[in-house]
Amino acid sequence: MPKDESGNGGGFVFDGRSLPNPGREERFKNLTGKDAPVIEYLQQQESVHQFLASVLSLVDASIGTYQQRRFKNLMVSFGCTGGQHRSVYLAEQLAKRLRNRNGLEVVVRHIELEKLGKRRSMQ
Repeated sequence: MPKDESGNGGGFVFDGRSLPNPGREERFKNLTGKDAPVIEYLQQQESVHQFLASVLSLVDASIGTYQQRRFKNLMVSFGCTGGQHRSVYLAEQLAKRLRNRNGLEVVVRHIELEKLGKRRSMQ
């Protein structure tokens, strides 16, 4: 579980393991959810669109309430098997949609990609 550094202790955690896994296909193994071939693959999956629509609905409702109550932070986390493909894609897509809203600052972190980058730089 990601650490909530805001001190509020909470938010959403969504499990993307039910979605098609590009990481099981050799052509995507060394790519991430930020790479065009993975994005195209996931955008072709109806289950991914349905999942994102459900996430956005829940997060939208909370954002409205949080703004009314003057809360400053809401953490939304995505998980999958390796933290490289689906969860990265989902986080990026949600962030893209939320960045278009007035009064929102969106910060995205990909914890597993950060770890992977550190391991690669140590080799």
